[in-house]
Amino acid sequence: MSDKAFHWSWITREGHQDASAQVTARFPYWSFTKTVIAICALKLSEIGVVELDTHLDGEAYTLRQLLQHTAGIADYGQIADYHRDVAAQQLPWPREKLLAAVREKGTLFPPGGGWAYSNVGYMLAREHLESASGQRFADLLEKLIVTPLGLQSVELATTQKQFASLHWQAAAQYHPGWVYHGCLTGTANDAAKILHALFSGELLSETLREQMLVRYPLGGVIPGRPWTECGYSLGLMSGKVEQGIRAIGHSGAGPFCVNAVYHFPDRDDPITVACFTKGADEGLAEFYATRLANER
Repeated sequence: MSDKAFHWSWITREGHQDASAQVTARFPYWSFTKTVIAICALKLSEIGVVELDTHLDGEAYTLRQLLQHTAGIADYGQIADYHRDVAAQQLPWPREKLLAAVREKGTLFPPGGGWAYSNVGYMLAREHLESASGQRFADLLEKLIVTPLGLQSVELATTQKQFASLHWQAAAQYHPGWVYHGCLTGTANDAAKILHALFSGELLSETLREQMLVRYPLGGVIPGRPWTECGYSLGLMSGKVEQGIRAIGHSGAGPFCVNAVYHFPDRDDPITVACFTKGADEGLAEFYATRLANER
């Protein structure tokens, strides 16, 4: 793909930064939203609003297990009817219909007994944050991240009208309610700022950041993607990419675009990169983000 197909921003620890030409273009953050949910959870745990290791009411799993995908919760990614209705541009299913379809798959393993990526697990985590704090996630986002960092573009999308304002025309045909844990939108620059702030100490104390980075190891090479070693922390993909370089952040994918938002800590001047491109192949964005990190 041509370099013009990629929209990106990067910032280093020493404050050097650059971005592609369309700096005001806005994109869906897809699963990078998980990173933000996890940051909010850790910030709320610091002030005693939530407990990471206490079982949620009536459940066998903890908030930490939801955030690390070790709760044994199934997902909707393998439900054919879900993908059929998304492709047909239907309205999102009611929450209870979604949960009923997921629960038919049963518990995948006892909490803490394995790892399985679950968007539903993050929906439950978000709902727990809202219930415990008495605030909507959009308000928590504003209070805990957007205002402290002075972000201008980031918002929680809930309507097709909001999606219609995004960079790609195909966004107007998608309802963000299909992303059940919520879908943030914003510029590449603001995505990079969020992850940069995490690693520069602006969002979490060193102790909490160390907790967030504790990794569940998952394996090695992923075909078609730059990963040579993989793991998952709290809301963060974590491992090594080409040339043994560490990468920590999150990728995301939807029907019409993908993204990769990663921090590369092994450079003399560690760099955080956010990259967005069209299509459905996360590997494209990951390879390009890795390339930017290596060239800068």
